[in-house]
Amino acid sequence: MNTASNTPDAPLKGVRVIEMGQLIAGPFAGKTLGDFGADVIKIEAPDGGDPLRNWRMIKEGTSVWWQVQSRNKRSLALDLRSSEGQDIARKLVAEADVLIENFRPGTLEGWGMGWDVLSQLNPGLVMLRISGYGQTGPYRDLPGFGMIGEAMGGLRHLTGEPGRVPVRCGVSIGDTLAALHGVIGILTALYHRKVNGGQGQVIDVALHEAVFNVMESLIPEYSAFGAVREPGGSALPGIAPSNAYPCRDGVVLVAGNGDSIFKRLMHAIGRPDLADAPDLANNAGRVARVDEIDGAIGAWTAGRGVAEVLDALSQARVPAGKVYTARDIAEDPHYRARDMILKQATRDGYEVEVPGIVPKLMGTPGGIRSAAPHLGEDTDAVLREVGLSAEQIAALRARGIVA
Repeated sequence: MNTASNTPDAPLKGVRVIEMGQLIAGPFAGKTLGDFGADVIKIEAPDGGDPLRNWRMIKEGTSVWWQVQSRNKRSLALDLRSSEGQDIARKLVAEADVLIENFRPGTLEGWGMGWDVLSQLNPGLVMLRISGYGQTGPYRDLPGFGMIGEAMGGLRHLTGEPGRVPVRCGVSIGDTLAALHGVIGILTALYHRKVNGGQGQVIDVALHEAVFNVMESLIPEYSAFGAVREPGGSALPGIAPSNAYPCRDGVVLVAGNGDSIFKRLMHAIGRPDLADAPDLANNAGRVARVDEIDGAIGAWTAGRGVAEVLDALSQARVPAGKVYTARDIAEDPHYRARDMILKQATRDGYEVEVPGIVPKLMGTPGGIRSAAPHLGEDTDAVLREVGLSAEQIAALRARGIVA
């Protein structure tokens, strides 16, 4: 199957989410919940909506990125800076299970929608707050974007070649990590609410902390040895061999760092002397001779094509792979076989291929139930759900409070 699917038994069916904020972190969290059946109401400014609608490559007036980020959502165009808009938002939150926001700390409080107010309206509310530095601490009020979080979390320093300017990893990984941590928090809080009397709570996710949480041994090594980990380029410092190796027509990545895997790798490249060397039987010994080992692997790959290298290493049961581009992903049969490339019809009348659903649940899988909405497409329907009449909606629209 390679088309968007409707999943009536989605696991989060019946969970209502109000999504405030824009761009990446908060909306990615909302998108993830929507993929598994939550009713996600995205509140956007009437005068243009989420800027992501216009980011990167545009087709039929809308970013194709938008088609992924905002699928399975309903769009309510509402001016949250107006008192009437804030009143409507409070009515929505009063009936919701989850509120997602990624404004600068204090913004919602200034609009009369801080936790103290919203938790009185809805004691069971689960509120995810994503910000640069968190809701507390001396940096709380500083502006913070994903790239700053990646730097403060320790990732940027390790990304790139030794002695060169740190580089971006290629995607907004800081925002996405924050979103995924936020989703973990939401699901944990919903479970706690279910088994502990219905009480909601706030989930406070800071961008830099989400990045820092995946930094492996960075701080333990500094604490125990005073070691400051440095960038390692394509290698995995301290674990050998694991690197990128040039071939005649590209590059292969080889992870030969398990003890038995290393032996099979060395036999595959015609170096039984290294396979049988006593001091290379464990990782510590291999790290001490990593340059020699990398040189041997590189000499073997340099005279061969990527396909030949991958075939030989597959037969030797050594983990290896090529560096995928977008074209490689789109044409790969494994992606297709696991429904990781789906065709999605858009509101603008064309189809676009988008990433599938992750993770894969056997009994209650997620799905794409609806395409990304036009700005304000669901305004009337959502406002009627909170009791507004057609006349009231028309009056608000005439004043620019909704669209």
